[in-house]
Amino acid sequence: MGKGGGCVPSKKKISKSTSQNPPPPIPAVEPDSATNDAVSATESARDSVPEKTQTQNLKIFIIFYSMYGHVESLARKMKKGVEAVDGVEAVLYRAPETLTEEVLVQMRAPVKDDSIPEIPSPDELAGADGFLFGFPTRYGSMAAQMKAFFDSTGQLWREQKLAGKPAGFFVSTGTQGGGQETTAWTAITQLAHHGMLFVPIGYTFGAGMFKMDSIRGGTPYGAGVFAGDGTREASETELALAEHQGKYMAAVVKKLQVHII
Repeated sequence: MGKGGGCVPSKKKISKSTSQNPPPPIPAVEPDSATNDAVSATESARDSVPEKTQTQNLKIFIIFYSMYGHVESLARKMKKGVEAVDGVEAVLYRAPETLTEEVLVQMRAPVKDDSIPEIPSPDELAGADGFLFGFPTRYGSMAAQMKAFFDSTGQLWREQKLAGKPAGFFVSTGTQGGGQETTAWTAITQLAHHGMLFVPIGYTFGAGMFKMDSIRGGTPYGAGVFAGDGTREASETELALAEHQGKYMAAVVKKLQVHII
């Protein structure tokens, strides 16, 4: 090139800025306190998960509130579905009743089956590997009895003892437009604050999810039953969907347990 071309720099020239003033080292970035707290909480939640031996079954707690027996009928079928999966056990619990016996009599609520106990304490939840929560709707949200139970889990929330545990929902409504989806949808907030994993069933039930020849409860959020005025019993399709959800949840819990670090 001619003089002043400037396209090929001279090999003899060395930049003074490079030779005399090397670039400063990149400072190490310390994680802030919020990050440290989040990491500590995650490690604490992970460490709180008991290791299962080859002889121990995984446990899914099926916790429900049922005034007239509709949700209970789904819960029993779910137990059957859970225990169809090898190595997984289902435990049925009732959420504590908040109404007095006098009020229940006036509402013509049947006597509850003593073979299914009330859950003794919210602390019991820490011992489960997964959950299925069932409840009737009250204006598109869970019944007050189940909400009161979730409200009693404050200590578990503070310690994030349930973080990472999978959970699903099943519901009962009085009418077809009474909240089969919104009752489960609005309940997801309870899981979110605990750091739990919501497991919907989607359309894994196959053709049964598309049947239009009869009235059927149940949605991609979970199994469901239409109670009508309280006299209608769960149909065979509704019960079959509940059993499927139990089996599906058991498979998910089993798969997650294998991948726990």
